Amino acid sequence: MRVAVLKGGRSFEREVSLRSGVNVEAALTRLGHEVLPVDVDGRLVRTLRAERPDAAFVALHGLGGEDGTVQELLEILEIPYTGSGVLACERSMDKVVAKAHFGGSDIPTPPAFAFSQGAFRELGAADALPDIEARLGLPLVVKPAKQGSALGITVARTAAEIPGAIMAALAYDDRVLIERFVPGRELAISVIGSAEPVALPVVEPVPIGRDFYDFEARYTPGLTELHAPADLSPEVASAAERLALRCYATLGCRGVGRVDMILDPDDRLWVLEVNAIPGMTDTSLLPCAAEASGLGFDAVVGRVLDDAALGA
Repeated sequence: MRVAVLKGGRSFEREVSLRSGVNVEAALTRLGHEVLPVDVDGRLVRTLRAERPDAAFVALHGLGGEDGTVQELLEILEIPYTGSGVLACERSMDKVVAKAHFGGSDIPTPPAFAFSQGAFRELGAADALPDIEARLGLPLVVKPAKQGSALGITVARTAAEIPGAIMAALAYDDRVLIERFVPGRELAISVIGSAEPVALPVVEPVPIGRDFYDFEARYTPGLTELHAPADLSPEVASAAERLALRCYATLGCRGVGRVDMILDPDDRLWVLEVNAIPGMTDTSLLPCAAEASGLGFDAVVGRVLDDAALGA
C-alpha cells in the first residue's frame, strides 16, 4: 500500500509531529508499505492530488492536524485516513467540549470553568476569580482549551499565581480552562481499534524533579520514567481500561487514541482528556504501551493503518 504520512505542519507541536512521523514511516517501511513522507504545508491538497496515495497516516499534533481540519480535507479528497473522524477530533481537541460529553455520560472529570479572552477583556471575568477559587479550591490547573502536549498548562498554587497562569494559557488559545487540581498519579491508557477497540496496558509517567508531566518532561529523554504496565492492583488497572474505552466511545473515536487520567489517593479515577492522535516519539506513551502489550510498535502501527477509513 502507498501511504502518505502527514507530519510537521505549523502548530506549536510541529517538532513533536516530525518525530512521530519519522517513527511511523520506519514502522510502515518495515511492514512492507511504500511510504510517502509529507511535511504538511499550504501545498497539501495539491501534493495529495498529484501523489494519489492509497491512504494517509495522520501523525500531526495540535491545531490543524488534530482538530478535524486535515481530516475534513482528506474526506473531500476521498483519501482513507487513520484515526478518528472530523467530529471526534473536534470533540477531543476542545477540552471544554470533551468535558461536556464526559459529564453527559457520567464520566468523572475534575470540575472546571472556561472563559474566552473576550470575557476577561469585555466582561470583567477576572473579577470572578475569587469566586472560582472558593468553588474549586487551590491549587488550580489553568490550561488552554485547545492545545496538546501540556503546552500552556500551569498549576497555580496561590491566588496570586492565577492571573499569570491565565495569561500563559491565552498565549496558546483564546479560551482558557480553569480546573480543580486533583492530586495523585498520572495514568495514560492507549486504545486501538474501531469496531472492537482494545485498551493497551496502563502506562504511568513519573516526571523526575518536576511538578507535573509537562512539555519538557514528555519529550526530553531522562526527565520521565515510564512504568508500563503501571504498578496498580488488577482492580484499578481494569477500571482504568474500562473507563478509557468509555471515553473513547463517548467521543466517537476510532483507530487509535489515548486517555489521560488521574488516580487520586482514594483510588478514584478522574479523566483529564482524550488525545485523538497520540504521540509516536521515542519518549511517547503509546509506543511504550505497545511494547508492554506484547504487540510491539510496528504491529500497532499496522493495526491503525488497517483501520483507516473515510468519513464517520
